[in-house]
Amino acid sequence: MATADTADLGPPHEPKEESINVFNEIQHELKKHLIHTRHQHDKHEPEYFQAVSHLSDSELASFSAEDFREVRAAATAYGIILFGRVRLPAMPEDGPSWIHFRAFTGGPGEETKLHSIHTEEKEDPNGGKTYRAIFTADDPLEWFDT
Repeated sequence: MATADTADLGPPHEPKEESINVFNEIQHELKKHLIHTRHQHDKHEPEYFQAVSHLSDSELASFSAEDFREVRAAATAYGIILFGRVRLPAMPEDGPSWIHFRAFTGGPGEETKLHSIHTEEKEDPNGGKTYRAIFTADDPLEWFDT
């Protein structure tokens, strides 16, 4: 499996036709996975989705290809890994309102797969941990494995 050390992640840019096609292929699975991930985390670490806890599942997953705003890609020997940023239209723009996803495509005619939605666990200065899966516009789209 490719890692940040073995694949060169390109700069962030607006999605072009190929990236939009990849997004359209995984969009249904992305929405399904987002809702499932929220339900799983709500059992043990509801902080991951605290920013959108007031949204229904349908509101959370109300995004479309028009909300897919940024992409970064890394070429590997077996295909392309895409990292994408999607705006959640049910959330105000000035707060946490973005999800980050990772997908893979082997190229035209090959199966496109959703790898994951970014969930972040960080140690805070007080020795505790913070959790989140909903990001702000200021959070960079970077390589992630989870």
